[in-house]
Amino acid sequence: MSIEIKVPPVGESITEVVLSRWVKNDGDAVEMDEVIAELESDKATFELTAEQAGTLKTVAAEGDTLAIGAVVCKIEDGGAAPAKAKEEAAPAAEAPVAAADKSAAPVAEKSGESYATGTPSPSAGKILAEKGVDAGSVKGTGVDGRITKEDALNAQKAAQPAAKAEAPKAAAPAAVAGSRNERKEKMSPLRKTVAKRLVAVKNETAMLTTFNEVNMKPIMDLRGKYKDQFKEKFGVGLGFMSFFTKAVCEALKDFPAVNARIDGESIIYNDFADISIAVSAPKGLVVPIIRNAESMSLAQIEKTVIELATKARDSKLTIEEMTGGTFTITNGGVFGSMMSTPIINAPQSAILGMHNIIERPIAEKGEVVVRPMMYVALSYDHRIIDGRESVGFLVRVKQLLEDPARLLLGV
Repeated sequence: MSIEIKVPPVGESITEVVLSRWVKNDGDAVEMDEVIAELESDKATFELTAEQAGTLKTVAAEGDTLAIGAVVCKIEDGGAAPAKAKEEAAPAAEAPVAAADKSAAPVAEKSGESYATGTPSPSAGKILAEKGVDAGSVKGTGVDGRITKEDALNAQKAAQPAAKAEAPKAAAPAAVAGSRNERKEKMSPLRKTVAKRLVAVKNETAMLTTFNEVNMKPIMDLRGKYKDQFKEKFGVGLGFMSFFTKAVCEALKDFPAVNARIDGESIIYNDFADISIAVSAPKGLVVPIIRNAESMSLAQIEKTVIELATKARDSKLTIEEMTGGTFTITNGGVFGSMMSTPIINAPQSAILGMHNIIERPIAEKGEVVVRPMMYVALSYDHRIIDGRESVGFLVRVKQLLEDPARLLLGV
C-alpha cells in the first residue's frame, strides 16, 4: 500500500510553494517522520516529512511550483533495495551482452574471407567509409591479407591523433575582450513577493523621508565601559540594535501615529511595539519581529535579535515570527551604507534606517571636535504621519541615543 504526500497548508495567505530541494532521492528507504524535502514559500522555508516508513517515489521535481494540496511524492510499503545488491546485479546483467559481442567478432571476420587481399569486409568497409579512411592505407591481418572489422577500427583510432595534430593549423577565432556570458535564473517566491510589495508601497503610499544625525560617542563610551560586565552577566554582547530599539519604543509612546497603520478608512493605533528587524538572509531580505519590545531590557532585546538572526541565516524562521510588526528598523551600516531612503514595510507606516558610523568634525560648544557620527533616516507614510510628527519622532530618537541615561530613566 502506498500513500501520497501532499503540500500541507503553511499559512492563510500562501497558495503555492516551490520544491527547493529533495533531501532524500527517488527509491530511497525513508523512516516515519524523516525529512524528505524542503519547500519554500514567499515567507519561509518548510520541511516535508514522511508520513510512513517505506520507499520514496518522487512525483515533483526540484524547482517545481506546487499549489497547496498538490502531490509531492508517494511512499510505498517496503524499503529500498540495498545499494550493494544493485551493484552486484549490474555486472551479471552485462555479462551476456559481453559474451555475445565476443562470439560475434569471429563471424564478422569470417564473412570477409571471400574477398581479395587488401579488400575490406562489408562491415570493415562501412567503418572506413564513415571515417574517411582509404582502404589502401590499411594493412589487413585477415586470411590472405583481407581487411577485417578490427583492422578498420584500429585504423580509425590511428587516424584520430593525426586529425588532432592538424587542428592547431585552423584559423583561431577573433579574440573578444572580457566575458559576455549571460545566465537566466527563476526568481524565488521570496524575491517575487518582495518585488511586488516594494512596487505596491511606492504606488500606494505617500512616502517621504526625513534625515538627522546622531553623535554615537555617548553610546560607544557606555558600551566600552560596561561591555565585559554585560556579557559576563547576560551571556550576550551589548550592540547598537538594542539601544536603537529601546529609543524607538520610547519615541513611539510620544508619537503614536508613527506606530499606527491605515485600514481602509480607519486608523489602527497600537499600544504595544512589535519591532521588525530587517535581516539579510541567504535567500533574500526577511523581517522577523521582536514582540512587545517596549517591555524588554537591553539584554532581552540582544538575545532575541541573535536568536532571530541565526534562524534567518539557517532559513528556520516560521511564519508567526515574520507576521505582524508595527515598526521596522533596518541597518544598512553593516554593509557600509552612508545614507539611504529605506522603503516602508507595508502595512506599517514608518521605517527607521541606521547607517555607517563615520568620524566627522562637528561644532560642539563653540569648538570643532571629531565625533563618531551616524546619519539616520525615517521614511514614513504622509497620509497618516504629518511632518511635525515625523521630525519630532526622529529628534526624540536622537535625544535618547545621545543621552543613553534617558533610556534607563524613561525621561
